[in-house]
Amino acid sequence: MTTFLEIAVLSPSTKPVFHYHLPEGWSRLEAGCLVVVPFGSQKIQGIVLGEVARPDVAETRPVEEVLDPLPVLTPHQVRLARWMSAYYLATLDSCLSAMLPPGLARHAEGLYELASPDFRPEKPIEQRLVKLLAERSPLRSGQIRRVFGPLDWEREAQRLVRAGVIRRRSVLPPPSVRPKKIRMVQLALTPQAAAAAIESLRAGSIPTNRKAAAERRARVLESILGEGKPLAAEWVYAASGARLDDLRDMAEEGWVDLTYEETTRDPLSGRSFPPAVPPVLTGEQEVALQPILAAMPAARAERFLLFGITGSGKTEVYLRAAKAAVENGRRAIVLVPEIALTPQMVQRFGARFPGRLGLVHSQLTPGERYDVWRRARAGHLDVVLGPRSALFAPLPDIGLIVLDEEHDASYKSGSSPYYHARETAWEYARALGAVCILGSASPDLATYYSAREGRMAMLRLTRRVADSLPAGTAPSLPEVEIVDMRRELRTGNRSMFSRALFSELSDCLGRKEQAILFLNRRGTASAVVCRSCGRSVECPRCGLPLTAHGEVLICHHCNYQRGIPVRCPWCDSTAIRPLGVGTRQVETEIQRLFPGVRTLLWDRDAVEEAGEQDILLEHFASHRADVLIGTQMIAKGLDLPRVTLVGMVLADIGLLLPDFRAPERVFQVLLQVAGRAGRADRPGKAVLQTYLPEHYALTHAAAHDYKGFADEELKNRRRLGYPPFQNLVRLVFTHSDESEARRISEAMAETLRARIVERERVETSLIGPVPCFFSKIHGRYRWQIVLRGPQPAALIDVPIPEGWQVDVDPVSLL
Repeated sequence: MTTFLEIAVLSPSTKPVFHYHLPEGWSRLEAGCLVVVPFGSQKIQGIVLGEVARPDVAETRPVEEVLDPLPVLTPHQVRLARWMSAYYLATLDSCLSAMLPPGLARHAEGLYELASPDFRPEKPIEQRLVKLLAERSPLRSGQIRRVFGPLDWEREAQRLVRAGVIRRRSVLPPPSVRPKKIRMVQLALTPQAAAAAIESLRAGSIPTNRKAAAERRARVLESILGEGKPLAAEWVYAASGARLDDLRDMAEEGWVDLTYEETTRDPLSGRSFPPAVPPVLTGEQEVALQPILAAMPAARAERFLLFGITGSGKTEVYLRAAKAAVENGRRAIVLVPEIALTPQMVQRFGARFPGRLGLVHSQLTPGERYDVWRRARAGHLDVVLGPRSALFAPLPDIGLIVLDEEHDASYKSGSSPYYHARETAWEYARALGAVCILGSASPDLATYYSAREGRMAMLRLTRRVADSLPAGTAPSLPEVEIVDMRRELRTGNRSMFSRALFSELSDCLGRKEQAILFLNRRGTASAVVCRSCGRSVECPRCGLPLTAHGEVLICHHCNYQRGIPVRCPWCDSTAIRPLGVGTRQVETEIQRLFPGVRTLLWDRDAVEEAGEQDILLEHFASHRADVLIGTQMIAKGLDLPRVTLVGMVLADIGLLLPDFRAPERVFQVLLQVAGRAGRADRPGKAVLQTYLPEHYALTHAAAHDYKGFADEELKNRRRLGYPPFQNLVRLVFTHSDESEARRISEAMAETLRARIVERERVETSLIGPVPCFFSKIHGRYRWQIVLRGPQPAALIDVPIPEGWQVDVDPVSLL
């Protein structure tokens, strides 16, 4: 009887699922298996979704190859991918591929070769392409793409294919990752025979030209003699000076056996995790843990907001929850927003789960990620830790999913599928019957609002943990001083450092303590601000700050435009100019003011390579630097007990971005970065420099008053119709031609307006089209449309037209 399968093809297609059959004599395949199937004239990969009793076509084609005998996705992951595809309007193949380790899922590529070497093209791109193929033909499309970068070479290639100048055929590259095997060496002789062989190799009768080789082989036998198990060939080479040719010759003589043994590429190998005695829980931690632990044995899906101030011991709650999950025979996934946070978390989780912790992040090699994925699939790990992609580790029987710093925007994917790990984790937990913990000192307003409305439990930690203080005491939150930089200017101080920050820095360094200087650098030098009154130039229609593009100010909400004023429209001052400063400028000024001070830069440029964040963190934590200068990365969850001062060099840059979330983002990052000061037995202080000292985001951050900020910001959101009270969908169109980008965006806006009328969506509004805040990236112009209302995604027809990106529930409108 023929077995028919439903298979999701890993290729963009208007229809994502097709029916195939298994060849006669093949074993049945489980859901989640990775296979190769014919698709038109090409071969592509696919994921088996399950068996079907009757195919939807009269004649099915056969599965051609099974790439892994075990399923690469669990049934729960397959269901989650379907949900992601439906909710985020993403292709099913992109959702399935996102769950696989890099290099395992491969897409068919075009293989190009030159057919007419005498052709003389006229267009520059065609000339480059023909020259490239003449030198290196044939080439896969991925290889050509690396040469041309963002240039649109494929359109010209298609024209040359039609003209017969080049040929194109489809090829499916094999997976680029596979288990690593190492050569092993084992003695094939008895000890007595080996001793005799060693003696013969060193006999005086050995010809002079063979004595060196004979000595190497004698050392090989000595190095493995007495070993009862195979040894790695690399170890034998080091011990004996032998080469591979020596081992092969010895194997032919029957002296040694050469075999291969699979080895694991573990990014944590070589790391030591001294056993750690769990600290005594505070009363608040015990109260917070009770409902979490109560939900574990029942395998009941529950969601908790662990709302704890910085330093209140949220990580210890995660550790105890993970331990409970493991004790109940289940496993845990712990997500952090940045790779830079993983070293400290790895140390703490590695000490509690030695040998059973897996680490996943983008700076690992493909081989390391593949092996961690295989160990997770085999059930050899209890806990997997990492940023957003760690959510898809194929652990069996997951009982706990944690999102630390759940408010962080990096949990939102920046490429298709544009999923949010927070919402996706909760959907996953619901299907698994797992507990989902969302931890933060400054929760996302939507999360806080859901908890306040009773849609999840809110667990509070309001006091810092007293790790190194006398019994009965606890460290307090740092004092925050707001400095009005307008007043500094009026009194003649034109330095980037206020007198208050300079004084605090002098005292801190004099006490041999450490300081952090933080730059909220996102959007630097884009807003135009008056140094006298602190106001920015705003759109008269929308009230949002205008953005500088050369000599023109643009509203990225309604496309209003004007020139940069000579005088401030609010106070008539001429002290009006772009706002912004960089990390290296701050470092230069610090070294000028404090000669001999040891500075350390920590931003994205400084941690491009794998492991660099570990080195920077260890360097600063061991006090080999006095002042850490950085951007958003230093605001997130780092525990640096010697830091007693945090200086926020320019706190209001983010407030001037044309995004409804700007006040929330600034409040969160200031609250987080202030929490880096005074983490142990030393009192901390933060100095917040600003031209907008009266702004509610800054005053509430200085007071560590989350509730006050949330109440005010939610009131504004409700009035303006933004999340969590209305939903958003953002559509972004990119094109190499600016006029085409505008024309196609305006046509799409007209289509959507007509759809709103036809479907009587009176509560839905359309904003745009307008150029994006970042209006040109990689030579392509970007325009956007925003739909706002109840379920605006229902107005988007799938498949999405080419050139458009659709972001459901965007975290940014920039």
